[in-house]
Amino acid sequence: MARRRDSSKPRVPRKDRMGIAPWKAGLIAAILVAMGTWFGFTKHVPFTHGFQLKAVFASANSIRKNSPVRIAGVNVGKVTGVSRDPHSNAAVVTMEIQDQGLPIHRDAQLMIRPRIFLEGNFFVDLRPGTPTAKAVGDGDTIPVTQTSDPVQLDQVLTALQSDTRTDLQDFLTGFGTALNSKQGGTTGAQALNQSTRHAAPALRDTAVVGQALLGTQPHDLSQLVAALAKVSTALNSREAALKDLITNFNTTMAATAAESGNLQASIRELGPTLTSANRALGALNASFPPTRAFAREILPGVRATPATIDAAFPWIAQTRGLLSKTELQGLARELSRATPNLAKLTDQTLQLLPQLDLVDKCATNVLLPAGDVKLNDGSLTTGLENYKEFWQGMVGLSSEGQNFDGNGMYVRFQPGGGSQTLSLGPASLSGDALFTNPATKPLGTRPIYPGKRPPYKPDVPCYTQSLPDFNGPAANKGNGP
Repeated sequence: MARRRDSSKPRVPRKDRMGIAPWKAGLIAAILVAMGTWFGFTKHVPFTHGFQLKAVFASANSIRKNSPVRIAGVNVGKVTGVSRDPHSNAAVVTMEIQDQGLPIHRDAQLMIRPRIFLEGNFFVDLRPGTPTAKAVGDGDTIPVTQTSDPVQLDQVLTALQSDTRTDLQDFLTGFGTALNSKQGGTTGAQALNQSTRHAAPALRDTAVVGQALLGTQPHDLSQLVAALAKVSTALNSREAALKDLITNFNTTMAATAAESGNLQASIRELGPTLTSANRALGALNASFPPTRAFAREILPGVRATPATIDAAFPWIAQTRGLLSKTELQGLARELSRATPNLAKLTDQTLQLLPQLDLVDKCATNVLLPAGDVKLNDGSLTTGLENYKEFWQGMVGLSSEGQNFDGNGMYVRFQPGGGSQTLSLGPASLSGDALFTNPATKPLGTRPIYPGKRPPYKPDVPCYTQSLPDFNGPAANKGNGP
């Protein structure tokens, strides 16, 4: 149902009503559509820039602003500026790289290459480097040693100077003469055509060899080339020795030519030798699979060998010092003089060690267990092991002898007199009879004095004796016989 207008409010004309004008709304909508289209196609926010990379080229006269930057043929950025290097005549090319072209490593390579005929101009071919290298940061610069510029036609024409063109003409004339000359009724061109019949198997074998040269792991060929570069650099640094090698090689070849007759005889024997070698090579070919597996397994160890050698240098230096005359060599000289005495000592220990073994057994089986026994002394029982009471007695005796005179430390005893006379028996040193006068009658001794010394049996091993019963009947208090 339609709503009725309130007749009490005055009617406002449409032209006087408040609100945005239609042309303003259309202008705002057009601006929003233009901005959306801009962001959709350019994917770029104005007044900002993405990841910037700079590279120094020896010559960048063929590159322009907005020239594409490609990785493997895919556009990943563009050139934003070309300027002169303030320190040289080189050019600094500034590029803006998209996220899909990151990361870029420090060993990256950049080349200025021509685009196809329909595209025109040039582009920057970017090789981002190996993943093991550290990544470059925003605004970093790739040095000129990792960049290259295209070869222009004027450079090619400059290389073909008058003498070069003359040599090229002579080469073409000689090559044409070789193709047209006859040898045995056949021209060189005909012989070349006949050789193409064998080209297919030769090219196949060449392809097999080329595939084998690639190696079994990534970067095997590049590592081989890098190693050959090091070898070539080392040979170049030994130019005099290389000249001597060539001179000696020439002498060797002259001596070989002088023995041409013997060499021909050796070549005649080469056929049977090759037959035998063919069988040996068959067995060798069968051993290649485990050899290749071993080579793959040993590669990590070989790669770790340089680090191992570097880590071994400090150890070698320490070992060299240890083996010097002032260290182990001097010790060896001293030991060489002491060795005969040590040998005699070893012979003598053959008699000493059995006696020491008897002492050890006596201490282990008799003395130490006896020291661990706790003595039962009535009200004077301490509850400690026998050996502890002994050392406590030594400590008490030491405390009693704190006073000393010119004769050393001493212990004073104050005996008392009484009506009881007690014989202590003869003294152990002088043999004189000793007596004492206690005030009361002695209760006895602990343990009971047996009246005679126990028998001494030097021929019976100590470790075979039984432990004495320290708390048995003989250890009680009482008078002796």
